[in-house]
Parts: sequence; structure tokens; C-alpha cells
Amino acid sequence: MKKLALLTLGLATASLAHAQSGFRIGVRVGGTYSTIGGKNADQVGGPNSGADINYLAGFNAGLSFQLPLSSDGFWTLAPEILVDRKGFKRSYTISDRGTLTSQGYANNVEKFQSEGKRILTYIDLPIPVRINTAPGGSGLYFELGPQIGYMARSSQDFTQTTKFNNGDKDKTSTPAGDYKEDLASFDIGGLAGVGYQTEGGISVGVRYNQGFKSLFDTKDVSAKYEPKAFNRMFTVQLGYLLPLGK
Repeated sequence: MKKLALLTLGLATASLAHAQSGFRIGVRVGGTYSTIGGKNADQVGGPNSGADINYLAGFNAGLSFQLPLSSDGFWTLAPEILVDRKGFKRSYTISDRGTLTSQGYANNVEKFQSEGKRILTYIDLPIPVRINTAPGGSGLYFELGPQIGYMARSSQDFTQTTKFNNGDKDKTSTPAGDYKEDLASFDIGGLAGVGYQTEGGISVGVRYNQGFKSLFDTKDVSAKYEPKAFNRMFTVQLGYLLPLGK
């Protein structure tokens, strides 16, 4: 994993060093829809551990660059520096009378619901290579490449709701708590996407990110036996590139 991270950084550095005319810089903002997956994902700590894992809506924002890789502009490198809000939700509902009774709930309780979320804030460096359908990086494009990230913050909170037979509800919320010691600080993954960019530099795109490095922080366990849990995220982004170097 360290070799892959160094290779990724080396690729970005080399591309920046050899950038020719056509270099552009801009901004990107978007919405994220993330979760975690893998055979051991239910073991990741957080509210309602062991409950169903669902997607969590978030956002991202940052800087973007465009570096020509071919003289005709059909191949470009599009590295970014982003703040990504990832994470997941967990929830479960108990409405069966027998289960409610066995867990000690009163007879007037109709349903108990628990919802929790864990928000993982990353500083990500995606480095996609784009195949453009028009010169200069404009038109429809397809992108594929690696991504490395650093988890800057992890927070969590959960809400419990008890619904009674008479229609009343008792809702309690636990304030967000910050900790990330149980998760790995660095993530390595890949991305694939499609989008459209105008000659003026305005773009819209959709992207899928898949983590390749497990979220578990298991320093003394070999990769072969490490529990498996990975970030997964869909992103819709809007961007604008300044025409620098044109």
C-alpha cells in the first residue's frame, strides 16, 4: 500500500512538473452518497454496531487541475484536492410484540427504532486520467484513476425513538462524539466516472469511489488476515476551470 501511495504522489508530481500550455486550475463542489462494505463491515465501531448499514448523504469541495497528456488534448490528467464527507448510517426497528416483550419493553410500546450515523471526513487526492471526446478537455469525458486519502475527523451520533400505542413518541438524541482511533488514518482506492465539460471550463460529472485499503486499524495483523471493510461513495460534482495557460 505504501508503494502505491508513493507511486500515486510521484505521478502527480511528475505531471505538474511537465505541464505544458493548457494547464488549468479551478474549483469543484458536489454531493456525496457513501457507505461502507466488505464481509466485516458490520464490525466497524459506531452507533448500533451490528445493525443494518445504509448510505449517508454528504458533500465535498476543493481544488481541481487539468494537465494535458497529449498534444491534441484528448488525454488529460485531472488531479484534485478535496475535502470529502463520507460515512454510513446504521438503523434497526423492533415492532414485533414478542421481541419487544423479551427485551423488556412495556406492553404499551408499539415500536422501537434506533438510528445512528458515523461521519468520516477525509482529505482526498484523486488523480484520474480522462479520455475526452473533444480536444482541449471539452465535451463528454470518461475518467479512471487512483485516489489516496487521510481521515482528518470521525464523528458519530444516534437517535432512539419509542412509539406508544396511543400515538405518543419518546425521542432521545445522543450528542456527536469524536474519535477515530479504531480506524485507519489513510485510505487508498480508485475511482471511475463520466462527465461533460464546456470549452469555458464549466463541468458536471458523476463518479464512483471504491476503497481498497481496509478501514480497520490492525497494526499487528497481516493484510491476508485483516478484517475487511471499505469505503464506497457515489459523487455528483460541479466544477469550473480558469483558463490559465491558454
